[in-house]
Amino acid sequence: MIYQPELECMSRDELRALQTERLKETVRWEYDHVALYRERMDEAGVSPEDIKTFDDITKLPFTEKEDLRKEFPFGLLAVPREEIVRIQGSSGTTGHPIVVGYTEGDVDVWSEMVARAMCAAGATKEDIVQVAYGYGLFTGGLGAHQGATEIGAMVIPMSSGNTQRQIMMMRELGATMLCCTPSYAIYLGETAREMGLVPGVDLKLKSGVFGAEPWTEEMRAKLEDVLGIDAYDIYGLTEIAGPGVAFECPEKHGMHVNEDHVIIECIDPVTGKHQPAGTPGELVFTTITKKGQPAIRYRTHDICTLDDSPCACGRTTVRMGRITGRTDDMLVIRGVNVFPSQIESILVGVKGASPHYLLEVDRINSTDALTVKVEMAPDMAVDAISSIENLRNTIADQIKSVVGIKAKVQLVAPKSIARSEGKAKRVIDKRKL
Repeated sequence: MIYQPELECMSRDELRALQTERLKETVRWEYDHVALYRERMDEAGVSPEDIKTFDDITKLPFTEKEDLRKEFPFGLLAVPREEIVRIQGSSGTTGHPIVVGYTEGDVDVWSEMVARAMCAAGATKEDIVQVAYGYGLFTGGLGAHQGATEIGAMVIPMSSGNTQRQIMMMRELGATMLCCTPSYAIYLGETAREMGLVPGVDLKLKSGVFGAEPWTEEMRAKLEDVLGIDAYDIYGLTEIAGPGVAFECPEKHGMHVNEDHVIIECIDPVTGKHQPAGTPGELVFTTITKKGQPAIRYRTHDICTLDDSPCACGRTTVRMGRITGRTDDMLVIRGVNVFPSQIESILVGVKGASPHYLLEVDRINSTDALTVKVEMAPDMAVDAISSIENLRNTIADQIKSVVGIKAKVQLVAPKSIARSEGKAKRVIDKRKL
């Protein structure tokens, strides 16, 4: 099913013309209303009048996550603060959140994009959608919720966690679609089977829309088997629009980008030059319908390929492949962005701990698990078990507070973590995606 065929299936020439006009409007809007963009464009020697064709987008300077940190909280707003009806955000490298403001119109556009994704996954107003993403600043929960509401489906806003209750509500309310991270979906399925429940008999789930963390065809096969559903991928990021920027159709040969709302580029992360279709590169997005906090040429650091060949589903939008890596050191654990530098900033402020650490990420029972090994400071008193336990609890509590996820903390002896003369190895990722 196609939610808005007149927009999702327009000719490439029509789409390019629409993108060009909206790009011109966005550049002028940003230049007139956001000091940072005006300064960057002036420095680059480009003005809104220089953007005459679609290809002129390459004249515009890039935007980085660091810009959002420096302008926190409202420095990048393009409208008066009174017009902002929603703030969404994600964690930053120092615990400083990245926040993005949405006008009422921006929320409507985002809802439309998610509705397209859910419709592609088979959702109608007859469905019951269980949202097991976290609600809050994280875009997953509210994004899926408002997309389902846009379609007219019934929503079960479970949020994340409390697995037994999730399954009980799923069974008793007859949920037909599940929205959460793929790893949690597998865990829900395995737990349901351990409880003696049979998909298709005790559970009514037909499909699921899963995102917020990378996953592969192997994971798709596993979660489809354990839940007895049809699984679809979805992509988004807080800085652009949350889930719904791109989504899979029933063909499942890449995720269709909502190109009437965003312009996608794939660049060489070193040179910044455009990569040919099918060649891996870094994704760059420009929003062309947002008013509250638009983004021009935002570098995501996500690596993947683009496919502009026709799709059998009838949609004419370009498709992006699965994310295969990142150009920075960010980890995605249970849908939460985690940076090694966050851990380091925590340890520096904890007496008894040293800044020498190692992050080990594994997948246990289909759920991401983070272990943080921390060297104790040389002068740490190790004769009292209580003092060691207090230190461990302090670090764990700080990680939960700053990063937003629970981690297992292991205290190790001074100088027991291997040193390197080059860049320190801070992460061991044991997950087999």
